[in-house]
Formats: sequence, structure tokens, C-alpha cells
Amino acid sequence: MSLDDKVTPLRPKRPCPECGKPSARETYPFCSKRCKDIDLNRWLKGAYIIPARDDEEDPDADEPK
Repeated sequence: MSLDDKVTPLRPKRPCPECGKPSARETYPFCSKRCKDIDLNRWLKGAYIIPARDDEEDPDADEPK
């Protein structure tokens, strides 16, 4: 492989979801280990929550006990 050959990146560069800087290959989709750790800390503290709908019924409710 010569120096003139271009290497196609596996993923397009995206902005870091924490700070907006370009992402790094080692910590994708984040730009650094710091931003990656900030996001992990938010998940562990429960800051990211998937909302549940109140109108969902229990699937076992139809079965007799």
C-alpha cells in the first residue's frame, strides 16, 4: 500500500454527543474518555430514563390464576 492510497474510514465523523467536538476512533461516538465517562455516569445515576406508558396492560392479567 502506498502513501497515495486513501483509506476509507469505517464510520463517518460525527460530533461528540457531550461537547460537539469531532469524535475520535478510540472513544466513538465521543471525542475523549472524559466525555465517555460523563455519559456513563449519567446512565449509572439514572438520568436517562425510558418512559413507560400508563395505558399498557400486564400481559399476564388475562390468564386465570
